[in-house]
Amino acid sequence: MTQDKTTPKTTSAYERAGVSIDAGHRAVELMKGAVAKTHGPNVLGGIGGFGGLFRAAFGEMADPVLVASTDGVGTKTKVAVRVGQFGGLGQDIVNHCVNDILVQGARPLFFLDYVAMGKLRPEAVAEVVTGAAQACEALGVALLGGETAEMPGVYVENELDIVGTIVGVVDKPKLIDGSHIQAGDAVIALPSSGLHTNGFSLARLALDGLDWNESRADLGGKTLAEVLPVPHRAYLHAFDALGRAGVDVRGMAHITGGGLVDNPPRVFPKGIGMSIDTASWTVPPVFELIVKQAGVERAEAFRALNMGVGFLFIVPAEQAEQALATLHAIGEQPWQIGQMIAGEGVTFS
Repeated sequence: MTQDKTTPKTTSAYERAGVSIDAGHRAVELMKGAVAKTHGPNVLGGIGGFGGLFRAAFGEMADPVLVASTDGVGTKTKVAVRVGQFGGLGQDIVNHCVNDILVQGARPLFFLDYVAMGKLRPEAVAEVVTGAAQACEALGVALLGGETAEMPGVYVENELDIVGTIVGVVDKPKLIDGSHIQAGDAVIALPSSGLHTNGFSLARLALDGLDWNESRADLGGKTLAEVLPVPHRAYLHAFDALGRAGVDVRGMAHITGGGLVDNPPRVFPKGIGMSIDTASWTVPPVFELIVKQAGVERAEAFRALNMGVGFLFIVPAEQAEQALATLHAIGEQPWQIGQMIAGEGVTFS
């Protein structure tokens, strides 16, 4: 009796080296539907080209200026790996980048992502990119292209890295550079949704030894696994609302790495500082837990963490109430956190 023999499937040399081209193709198949939903009439061609094509049509702008930014999500990736949730990272990187160019009054046009792993997990990559696509769709941004990289020996097994690049546009006469900020101007704050994409090295140092799945009274009954992955917020719609209401936004600050200490002064004109009233808001419990567990000084915490403040608008004092009412009307929870003063830097009281 002759026994049937089957030829075993051969593994390519590239796969033996740790890179699977097929896994990359599978990741693209899983994400391409979500990406396609972000493509409007300005996007030419589809997914898979060597370069993304975007028609530069800027309507009635007199002097369009492109504004670009690249950023990452830091060690929040390690939180995502620990809790097994990757979609939020895609939202994180889009919203973070949108906020960065918003500070200068720019509207986002298109976004590109980079996701890298030591060993490619198509489902995880697709979850990240789908999250990014959903954030792009919500903000009217085209997810124009990206890169998925499998790099064995470079990235630790089961870890990943994420980078995003955004390009937006602003009409030069409407560019916001902080030059019109004056002493006496009001500073209006909008809350963060959590740590956003900064301070996670400190947070992990403080919280790694705790049970992340335990409901905690000091987190309002929530777990760390629920609180830490919450995605970064975008503030584009809030800015648009202020514009429609005729509020003169003279400056903005996105509160990222450096916190309330280092970020606001990036838009101050010479001779102008900011005074912040720390009694004007309640610092969310997760930040208080990190401060307690890490044993850091409060001054350091205000530099390493956003402490519940995600974005600042600087407006004329006489328009402060109008700005607050406008933001409340769209469901925001704004408050006046301080005012501009003669001086330099940020002072806390």
